[in-house]
Amino acid sequence: MILSDKTIRDLLDQGKLGIHPLEDDQINPESARLGKQIQPASVDLRLGTHFLKLDEHNIAYIDLENPATYISFDKEEIILPPHSFMLATTMEYVRLPNNLTAFVEGRSSIGRMGLFIQNAGWVDPGFEGEITLELYNANQLPIKLTAGRRVCQLVFAQMDQDAYYPYRGKYQGQRDATGSQIYFDFENEHN
Repeated sequence: MILSDKTIRDLLDQGKLGIHPLEDDQINPESARLGKQIQPASVDLRLGTHFLKLDEHNIAYIDLENPATYISFDKEEIILPPHSFMLATTMEYVRLPNNLTAFVEGRSSIGRMGLFIQNAGWVDPGFEGEITLELYNANQLPIKLTAGRRVCQLVFAQMDQDAYYPYRGKYQGQRDATGSQIYFDFENEHN
């Protein structure tokens, strides 16, 4: 079951779901418009200021068994070149209870401009941290991005019961854009 704005608001008010900072999102009675971040069935998240770019000038290839090398930087504004990839983070720190999962979706208005945003699309129950976003510019032109802009949305789904093993993985508690840690996967354990 997908959660409604009312249920999302109730869970936030009860402290069962955490999203910080979250701008005031009360409905404006004069225009009957939603507020800043809570939408009818999702919560918009904003672009943070930390970014990672693969250090493609110092590595020959990407290896799934060893850490990749990234260039890390903090900026209020970036230009994403055509056909390029970069990792970013959300401004918000998210904490999911053990009975909720969330889907990360790019905002339609941004996708219509050729910017693809996701984080592999899924946030496990029990996860907490800033969400690392994968940005890809599918255009022939660069795209300017500014921190604080709503770029993606979390859609929450209620599970039938608490997860038996809630998320406690390698990205738990992450702050800033976090590069791939696939090299920690069990497939890379050598006997």
